[in-house]
Amino acid sequence: MLSMFEQSLSSEALAFRFNRLVQDLLLGKLKRNCFQRWEVDILLDIESCEMGAGAKRQALKRYQRAVTRQLSKGEVIIVPSNTPHWFKEVNGEFLYYTIKVR
Repeated sequence: MLSMFEQSLSSEALAFRFNRLVQDLLLGKLKRNCFQRWEVDILLDIESCEMGAGAKRQALKRYQRAVTRQLSKGEVIIVPSNTPHWFKEVNGEFLYYTIKVR
């Protein structure tokens, strides 16, 4: 069951939090000390795994790739820099714009 805070977050915000958490774990350092319940579950799962560091990194990358979401017509998403993403299935017209800020 999601908390009231989690229910109020849009799916985009939850995806962003998830990706940020995974990226922090992949980099080996967490940049915050306050987490949602589902984030704590992920942290405990990763810490309790009896795998080497390389295997944990691979598992995190696979987990991150497994999280998907379906877009609706007219919807816009913003993918933060260095966030892995892909489009599993495209039905009909699909416009994809990339803007790189340096």
